This record gives sequence, structure tokens and C-alpha cells, in this order.
Amino acid sequence: MTATLLIIDLQQEFTRRTLAGRPRSTPGAEARAAAVLAAFRAAGRPVLHIHHDDPDPASGFRLDKPTGAVMPEVAPLAGERVIVKRTSSAFAGTGVHELLQADGCRELVVVGAALDFCVNSTIRSACDLGYAVQLVTDATFNFGSTGPDGTKIAPETVGDVTLATLAQGFARLVQTADVI
Repeated sequence: MTATLLIIDLQQEFTRRTLAGRPRSTPGAEARAAAVLAAFRAAGRPVLHIHHDDPDPASGFRLDKPTGAVMPEVAPLAGERVIVKRTSSAFAGTGVHELLQADGCRELVVVGAALDFCVNSTIRSACDLGYAVQLVTDATFNFGSTGPDGTKIAPETVGDVTLATLAQGFARLVQTADVI
């Protein structure tokens, strides 16, 4: 496989939300993302870190705030590429597609958060651009949601629906053990 690893938005704001008791899916996803990262590094494979810098000054996903910092277990090493995005998809206005094309990359392995937001948007954009995508499901997570009628939707349900949709031609769903 000649895939590039995309690590999407594993930032301290998600740690803050988790520690605050917000229900989420996939306990331990960060450790599994770190294991995938370690495997890519050991194999000398390309890694691309995607960090969200929200233009909203009140957002926790601002790189000028402590909550915008990357989770230490997946922090970039010197020489690893970091792309900053200001929207949901890592491809929107960032030059990621051009960078991957210059590398000859046509396959992606994706880990990160949140599955139903930025991971989903990035995978759909990648698919539209012709990339083959593997989504490492046990190395991603999401939180619950609220439906338009105010109904609370459990994180597991949000994750299951998102994965079911992505499996319909957008990504091949895999586990950490499959990648390592």
C-alpha cells in the first residue's frame, strides 16, 4: 500500500469535551490513532497532520488557545507535514489535494475526529477527487447529537449511521489491526 495517513483534528478541545463528561463513541480511539501513526512512522510512510483553526473567536478549535493544541500522543515530529484548515474538509482551500498529487498519492488512511463532521467531510471530498480511502473506525470518534425535533441521539447511533453512509462507496472500513 502506498497510502498517506491523514490525522484529522485530534486536538485538546476534544479532550476537554470528553473530560467534561460529554458522551462520545469509541473509547481509546486516540491511543489507536497513535498506534497507526507509529506504524506509518516505522515504515517510513507519509503522514499528514490536519489541524482545525476555527475562524470563530469563541471556538475551542483555535490554534491560539490551549484547547486548539494537538493531542500529545499524535503530535507531529519535525519534518512531518501539518496542514491548517478553517472549514470542515481538509481539502477545502488548503492545498492538500495538490500536495498529495505532487507526492503521487492516490490512497488515504484516515483517523481522527469528529467522525460525523470533519472526518466525514474530508472522506467525501477525497472520494470526489478520486482517492481510495480506508477509514480506521476504531481510531475515530464522535459525540452525540440533537435532532431537529430536539431528540437526543446517542454517540453510538451517530457513529453507526455515519459509518453506514461512508461504507456506501466513500471508504473501506478497517480496524487498527488491519492497518498495522
